[in-house]
Amino acid sequence: MMEQNIKDIISAIGDDPYREGLIDTPSRVVKSWKELYSGYNQSPEEILKRTFDADGYDQLIILKDIEFYSTCEHHMLPFFGKAYIGYIPNSRVVGISKLARLVDCFARRLQIQERLTKQIAEAINEHLNPLGVAVLIEAKHLCMISRGVSKQNSVMVTSELIGCMRNQEARNEFLKLAKG
Repeated sequence: MMEQNIKDIISAIGDDPYREGLIDTPSRVVKSWKELYSGYNQSPEEILKRTFDADGYDQLIILKDIEFYSTCEHHMLPFFGKAYIGYIPNSRVVGISKLARLVDCFARRLQIQERLTKQIAEAINEHLNPLGVAVLIEAKHLCMISRGVSKQNSVMVTSELIGCMRNQEARNEFLKLAKG
């Protein structure tokens, strides 16, 4: 069914889905979608369930330059960039690979960058109960680059701050360490 829909799309844009170069495209598209949209089959709770005692550590923890790839829900075109996550633990910490997995969990869905940023921050806040969370995302959107206004060098930046990270001093420390 999905493969037939892809063939119909190929026909609708003016090409022949049965020509040599396109004959296997529908099955490749369906296979790629399983990976591109795998976030729908992932649970933030499962990703963040294994935590460790912070052993009294109560300073900012940052994982930066987390590359991600997502799909704009408005045009179904890619957007991609880097995420920066910071949190101040209350009593528990999580393995850093879990933070990268959390980014992918939400990025691998039809998205808007604003929601992606908020979902990451809220999941960390809900499951780790930290003193504060900060998430910053920088991304290039193909819907801006390859069509419409065609602005090749535009980068969208979004942030979400929760708890003590809304404090100007904590916010400044996060931004300095994340981008410095």
